[in-house]
Amino acid sequence: MTATGLVQFDDWVDLYADRVETMRSSAVRDLFAAASRSDIISLSGGMPDIRKLPLDEVAEVTANAVREEGVAGLQYGDTQGRLQTKELICSLMTDVGIEITPDDLTVTTGAQQALDLLAKTFVNPGDLIITEGPTYLGALQAFSAYQPEVLTIEMDSQGMRTDILEAELKKRGKRCAKFLYTIPDFNNPAGVTMSLERRKHLLELSHEYEILIVEDDPYGRLRFEGEPIDRLRSMDDQVIYLGTVSKMFAPGLRTGWVIAPLPIRQKINLVKQGTDLCGSALCQVIVEHYFNTTDWRSTLGSMIDKYRERRNAMLAALREYFPPEASWTEPVGGFFVWVTLPEYLDTPQLLNIALDNGVTFVPGDGCYPAKSGKGKNAMRIAFCYEEPEKIREAIRRLSLVIEERMALYRAFRDAGAL
Repeated sequence: MTATGLVQFDDWVDLYADRVETMRSSAVRDLFAAASRSDIISLSGGMPDIRKLPLDEVAEVTANAVREEGVAGLQYGDTQGRLQTKELICSLMTDVGIEITPDDLTVTTGAQQALDLLAKTFVNPGDLIITEGPTYLGALQAFSAYQPEVLTIEMDSQGMRTDILEAELKKRGKRCAKFLYTIPDFNNPAGVTMSLERRKHLLELSHEYEILIVEDDPYGRLRFEGEPIDRLRSMDDQVIYLGTVSKMFAPGLRTGWVIAPLPIRQKINLVKQGTDLCGSALCQVIVEHYFNTTDWRSTLGSMIDKYRERRNAMLAALREYFPPEASWTEPVGGFFVWVTLPEYLDTPQLLNIALDNGVTFVPGDGCYPAKSGKGKNAMRIAFCYEEPEKIREAIRRLSLVIEERMALYRAFRDAGAL
């Protein structure tokens, strides 16, 4: 009994929805507390380096946004987003070869909300979703609440293996999946970019087997070298496209968007009304003023230069320190490198040892569906935030942890204990 005479519950397990049982905590968010320690070098979080933003300009932009918009920025708004924000997004999309009107998009609370809205709109328990393998762990987390079956398709240096996808679709038939989710440019977590040939093949398969394509494009502008490849949405207006200002400006403003055919977007808007009524008008106003009144392209260019320098530092350190049994991707943009280690190594276990040595990373199993058994000998390492000298030191420390575990394995093997 409690002080009020009411019965004290022992637990609430029988009250939780079944979907909660399938949900996993974000591996990256769980590492944030450790990454905040002064002795830790974090290669885990995909955080844009907003320390490069001109904060005086951002402060002025914010003040001007409030002064000029008045109470409009502090009031409830349209579920689909402010017209002015949508017009801005249209101009940003024109930059990357996607021609749309404000009627083609809905503003969301970051692209992460768009992932949740799509799953809520389309997925019943047991429905199939197809993704790359590995894929964005935040997408898996968003989808898992709706209890789908997730089929992952292997990748190589050219992106998703569409030949493997085709074989799976032949076995399963038309409309076997609610949608296929892909990050074609600088994939999170693998860092690879889908080739133009694979993009064309993917779109052909989507029409042949009547599978919706969801293109997530948070990193597409962060290219270090080479020519851009056409976005899937620019090649096919049935593709659902997700965008965000998080990597171009400020993730804390949580401003993203979804572009979709009208019937789909109408359903998404209906679902969104029950989720948040509307996004933050104030955040949208600040985004408008930043992109309309500052030299944001120059700022982004300087950030890309930094990311390129850090990518180069990470790849050089990997070549210098990591054992020959390891392999890794070599991204031409984005934030991440995917490292594959010998199969007998377990990166969730390695993480605990790495933390003791002052380094964090994301174990690869979190980038696959739960209980898949995949990715345990892989890791995602991020080069976006730490300075080159810290990246080099982090890779050196990681290499010592890996080599120690490899030596331990060899010793047990040679002693016949395995």
